[in-house]
Amino acid sequence: MRISFKKIPWKKRIIQSGWILLGLGTIVLFGAALQKKSQKICTGIQVEIAGAAQNMFLDEKEVTGLLNLQQPIVGTSMNKTDLRALESFVEKNSWIQNAEMYFNNQQILEVKILERQPLARVFLIGGGSFYVDSAGLRLPLSDKVSARVPVFTGFPSSQPILAKPDSALLNGIVKLALFIQADSFWMAQIAQVNINSQSNFELIPMVGNQLILLGDAELLDKKFHRLNAFYQQAFLQQGLNTYEKLDIRFDNQVVAVKTGSEKIQIDSAKAQELMAQLANKVAPMPTTPDTEKKEPIIKTDTKPVIKPEANSALVPVNKTVPKKDIKPNPIKAKLIVPKAILPAIKKEKN
Repeated sequence: MRISFKKIPWKKRIIQSGWILLGLGTIVLFGAALQKKSQKICTGIQVEIAGAAQNMFLDEKEVTGLLNLQQPIVGTSMNKTDLRALESFVEKNSWIQNAEMYFNNQQILEVKILERQPLARVFLIGGGSFYVDSAGLRLPLSDKVSARVPVFTGFPSSQPILAKPDSALLNGIVKLALFIQADSFWMAQIAQVNINSQSNFELIPMVGNQLILLGDAELLDKKFHRLNAFYQQAFLQQGLNTYEKLDIRFDNQVVAVKTGSEKIQIDSAKAQELMAQLANKVAPMPTTPDTEKKEPIIKTDTKPVIKPEANSALVPVNKTVPKKDIKPNPIKAKLIVPKAILPAIKKEKN
């Protein structure tokens, strides 16, 4: 059903027309205000940096310098400043994770910077080092400040694009660094993390002289729980310096090697190899009272035959001569003579 415009009361028509004119006027005034504001000159820059509460690798002066690289901001009309392009340009800096900019009513450019937070410092095998953040991004060092983060040594590659194994290893570093930083005890106890040739992690503690074999960055909760339980038991019994190596890679056990025991085992193996020229490995003797983990003993059915080499010089061997036992002189037994022979013997004596 159509309603004719002529049938609408004239008072209602006046009210509707007034609202329409008011809306159009508001749009025109708003557009004029925006145009006038865009023609105004920028009077200053205000920078706010967040994201790094302890380590400030960027300051207001450096951010302002980045903003002015393309063109001066202060003294330039606001309509000539492309804020989108300026944000993208600033975010190319390695330490800037995100940037947001806008002009306030006082014609001041407000700059909000989110700085990247370093998680670990990684040293390369060939020399040099870098920081890494939670996203696995490698960050350069700073001349102003050094971050207090876990230290990793022995990273194999310095290439800009990492191979798949090296990329997986870097992700493991991020995972382990996050775990260490989340606990104040481990942050204070773990002095350094080494990466061995098998891309496994080895922990060097601040308290104690032992090397802790961690393995990969999987099941960190269980591994560090076993290490913490061993610490409590070792402190109460013999102390941490009693052991030179701890292996927490295996589930439900901690394999501890006492100081000096492994060296004796290696020397014994070398001596047996030189003497018997054995090709088989000598099974290591257990070095810890932990009965849950024992190395298997390798047995050989055939005995090795030792043959002297041709033209080989004989090496004299000092042998200790055992002392002879001093035996007491045996008591002579009495000669028992039959009674029938006694008269004959007496006649001979007479």
